[in-house]
Amino acid sequence: MATKKQLTTRDIMTAGVQCIGAHQSLKEASVMMRDMNVGALPICGDNNRLTGLITDRDIVIQCCAEGIDPGTVQAGSLGGELHWIDANAGADEALTMMEQHQIKRLPVIDVKQGHQLVGMITEANLAKNLTDAQIAEFATKVYANA
Repeated sequence: MATKKQLTTRDIMTAGVQCIGAHQSLKEASVMMRDMNVGALPICGDNNRLTGLITDRDIVIQCCAEGIDPGTVQAGSLGGELHWIDANAGADEALTMMEQHQIKRLPVIDVKQGHQLVGMITEANLAKNLTDAQIAEFATKVYANA
């Protein structure tokens, strides 16, 4: 009897993720988010390596609501604590990490390819690839204290 292949993060992620440069403005980040129809962007430094993650909510709360012109603030100035996972890790490891840190988006890095950003795992990826029980547990752990 054949065993079911364990899903990896590469199997469930969304590939083709684009970064906003750390020195680009929050206005540029918001335009990218609009054009790509996403709510978050990875932030990459000058070496093209992941340095953070910025959300549309970050821009609104930490910039616009404070009366600051988003064209004058660099994206890299808002990136908070960064969590990421290797592309070859198990999907269950990604789920556990997202639950532990109460995060809804997780960048995927290919460690064997020089720590290159290769994708992003979101709630939609989890919903498409995990069991109802796993999704329910995720929702309880991530949104319980929201």
